[in-house]
Amino acid sequence: METQIKFKKNLILKRILFLCLLLVTFYIIFNFSAQNGIESGNLSRKVTAFFVEIFSKIKTMDSSMKLHYIAKLHPIVRKLAHFSIYTLVGFSVMGFLCTFNMKNKFKLLVSILIGVVYAVTDEIHQGLIPGRGPSIRDVCIDSVGVLTGIFIMILLIILIEAIADWIKR
Repeated sequence: METQIKFKKNLILKRILFLCLLLVTFYIIFNFSAQNGIESGNLSRKVTAFFVEIFSKIKTMDSSMKLHYIAKLHPIVRKLAHFSIYTLVGFSVMGFLCTFNMKNKFKLLVSILIGVVYAVTDEIHQGLIPGRGPSIRDVCIDSVGVLTGIFIMILLIILIEAIADWIKR
């Protein structure tokens, strides 16, 4: 009886944690998307400049060459930001749904659907912001991020279950 209570408390805690992680991620995405084109571009350029400064070969270059690298890497950093934050969406949704007793196919489909629908609505939101516009390419990148997060969660679950089975032997 006491073991069942601990199990239920643990399950509820996991559910709350994954839901909070998902909602915080949605909040962050919404706020990034609410930035106008200038704010968004400046932020991603600052992030790109930070990464450019990390590499020692680039540190010694003159400022015009650094600006060249920043200009070249800026679009890549923006797309990686889309991919990585939506990876967190996929991970969070799948983690949350794995706390419920339902078929794995259903969990997978619902996770994909939630991630893709949020990506589409996020792009629509960006279309309403001055200096921003919706992008089908971004929805595709976001969707691949969602799938990546889902599969990371699936692999993590498989690994944890395998370790638990190994320990029981």
